[in-house]
Amino acid sequence: MTNSLAEYRQLAKALAVDALALVPGPNFTRALGHSFMSHERPFVLIVHADLPPAAIVPNLELSSWDLVGFEGAVFDWRDQVGYSDAFAALAQHMPMQRLAVEGQVMRVFVHHALIQAMPKLEIIDAEAEISGLRMIKTEADIAALEAAISLSERALSRVLDSVQIGQTEKEIEGALIQALFAEGAEGLAFSPIVAAGPNSAMPHAHARDYRVQSGDALLFDFGGRKDGFAADITRTVFVGEVSDEGREVYNTVLAANLAGFEVTRAGVTAHAIDDVVTGVLEASPYGDRIRTKTGHGLGRDVHEAPYIMRGNHQILPAGTVYTNEPGLYEVGKFGVRIEDDVLITETGCRSLTQFPKDLMIVGR
Repeated sequence: MTNSLAEYRQLAKALAVDALALVPGPNFTRALGHSFMSHERPFVLIVHADLPPAAIVPNLELSSWDLVGFEGAVFDWRDQVGYSDAFAALAQHMPMQRLAVEGQVMRVFVHHALIQAMPKLEIIDAEAEISGLRMIKTEADIAALEAAISLSERALSRVLDSVQIGQTEKEIEGALIQALFAEGAEGLAFSPIVAAGPNSAMPHAHARDYRVQSGDALLFDFGGRKDGFAADITRTVFVGEVSDEGREVYNTVLAANLAGFEVTRAGVTAHAIDDVVTGVLEASPYGDRIRTKTGHGLGRDVHEAPYIMRGNHQILPAGTVYTNEPGLYEVGKFGVRIEDDVLITETGCRSLTQFPKDLMIVGR
């Protein structure tokens, strides 16, 4: 098990810190090969640059922790006593001066517990570096992503076959969730977005009791989970009929999406991809409807590095997976987004998403 922490030890050395601290979440799961809940109890894995690792583990989790095969010191604690003594024991066992943490994941009370036990400890936010280790996907990672995407696409196909004018967004959302689990999802990547008519112009809309009408854009942004990995797919269809404007907007978004594939290859920057994709939207008559960047990395987290936007000059290597999701949104009217999950290769890219992108009219 200790060997699986080697790259985290190397990162600690590269960052010139004594150790890295991981808490339950995607990096924690990747490091240990087991998933644990994040709750009100501190649960911390310390990967030292030179010494064996250590962990602070809630006593009630010890039976599950035994399955990890952890080769390091474990300091457990019970609710009735509290966790201060466990942090003090860690400080005595493994004195540290500089500790790198996941700035977007570690919670304030864990930070405070570390400082209370080690008042001179310097805590450094290394979110980008720690999470960056997940950016290049392994073959197993890609297989899990493909499984999550495939079941999600099958679920969408089921739902589109049953959409009817007069259904509410909430009813369609419920059918989508049921279909995801029926197709083998182990969980939801995130709460699905099912948005019709004016609601589709809100990039992160919530399903309402709104009843779908003829001519509405109907946007689905959703994904299932499989083997710890998340799908993230968006398709926009029209119900009953589509207006000329709706067709033009859809074709513009599709052109931007396809342009993203053309420019994607190993060695390209996130800036370059977004510049091309957004450039297609800007050159259209609907440039004032742009609300979002092109996309983001995808893996154990739905949103992770790299972030596909202008100004991010990060070079993207082969093995990176990102979402290509241009959209146009007219507030109070309708929105269109098309999202694919894209694997960068040495020679170009491969779409992990296979669901058709031709304009589709349903419910007629």
